[in-house]
Amino acid sequence: MNKGAVLHAIGTLLILLSIILLIPLGMAFYYKYAGNPYGNREITAFLVTILLSFLVGLLLRILFSSPLESLGGREGFAIVTFTWISLALFGSLPFYISGTCDSFVDAYFETMSGFTTTGASIFSNIEGISHSLLLWRSLTQWLGGMGIIILSIAILPALGVGGYHLFRAEIPGGATFERLQPRIVQTARTLWEVYMLLSVLEVLFLLLGGMSLFDSVCHTFTTMSTGGFSTRNTSIAGFQSSYINFVIITFMFLAGCNFTLHYQILHGRFRYVFKNPELRFFVSLLLICIVFATLFIRFSPGENNTLAGAFKDASFQVVSIGTTTGFATTDFDKWPDILRLMLVGLMFVGGCVGSTGGSIKVIRIVVIFKLIIREFHKLIRPRAVIHIKLGEKSLDRDMLLNILGFCMMFIGIFLLCSLIMTGLGLDLTTAVTSVAATMGNIGPGLGGVGAACNYSDIPAAGKWVLIICMLLGRLEIYSVMVLFLPLTWRK
Repeated sequence: MNKGAVLHAIGTLLILLSIILLIPLGMAFYYKYAGNPYGNREITAFLVTILLSFLVGLLLRILFSSPLESLGGREGFAIVTFTWISLALFGSLPFYISGTCDSFVDAYFETMSGFTTTGASIFSNIEGISHSLLLWRSLTQWLGGMGIIILSIAILPALGVGGYHLFRAEIPGGATFERLQPRIVQTARTLWEVYMLLSVLEVLFLLLGGMSLFDSVCHTFTTMSTGGFSTRNTSIAGFQSSYINFVIITFMFLAGCNFTLHYQILHGRFRYVFKNPELRFFVSLLLICIVFATLFIRFSPGENNTLAGAFKDASFQVVSIGTTTGFATTDFDKWPDILRLMLVGLMFVGGCVGSTGGSIKVIRIVVIFKLIIREFHKLIRPRAVIHIKLGEKSLDRDMLLNILGFCMMFIGIFLLCSLIMTGLGLDLTTAVTSVAATMGNIGPGLGGVGAACNYSDIPAAGKWVLIICMLLGRLEIYSVMVLFLPLTWRK
């Protein structure tokens, strides 16, 4: 392990963070002169954070000037993991220094939830938070959605040298993701270009629906990242607009799809998109769940018993949970138990590989189904050689073992953390769904962490457990767990 190269790269990314923090600082200055009584406090918080992040980053670059050419797989995993931990640390300072969060664990929880696009929050009165901090809160999700390291690869050629190892460790889907371009720098730039194009389009559509520019930008940041932070206490329900609901549903779905497919559409390769087995499974799953939920809501006793109203709530919540975004237009924790269980199931599926969605990913679920079907076939024809294919591509044994290993670790860590949360005094529903919602980077669970997505009542020890779950979920376990192997640190 070349520790010098790791620390040098982290220093570069901390300097990049200090530059990005100028955006909410500018917002703080704007609202100070617009009459915000707490403007000075927020300006001070951002200035201190920018200064600390820049100085620490500069110091790491000066003290550890190891060439980035030496980056390998081990260094890539270390850079990605420790960068995300560091970004959440420095990114939490504006919340803590300004007094918006009473404790450091709350500030770190909120920021890690932002960067990992989880959407779990400790704030009960979101509308009481200043515009500058709300913007920073949303911006953390937008940066984390496609990945700040992938952004750095796109704009900093120096990191492109060992960029493949960084890219593979951070991109959702990891080893199952296919490059768009021969060079990894070009792929990173292409992904961010598509990401920004869709973000601009969503802002425009939300503005057409009467949403303010500030709210449009913040909700675009948290929709395209499938993050789910909102500027309203009641999430998207606070806007009471069917048009806005439809726009959010559309862009949640687009964000939950593989971004390489958006690239193919922009280049007119529609046949490639329609033949994609992961996309077809994803669309089919969402449609089946929407129909199922609509019928149960329609014929269950309650206030919203019209077919149109049932369809509106069902489609929004199924797409929101299915893409791991976590927005809400209704309290789905009051739905019939069978629908609550269905939503928990969707939490484990997540979005497509190469999307900003979290959890296990659709492509892995598809492969697991194909493996099960193959075993049934081999019971009948033991000597048959049956390949597992995705489209026209056969998966090799290493890829299959990678997927099986990931799924087993995901379930194992989920069970262990659920046991710990139960031991901390939480009821079973809250404990289990809080772990599922944070590991899947979804946000809302059931019980004490329901549609309001408020985690303020979770004990401090439980918040640290969930912070680890968020990081493991966003970096897809392997990138973090590999650092616990002694072999990783040997020369």
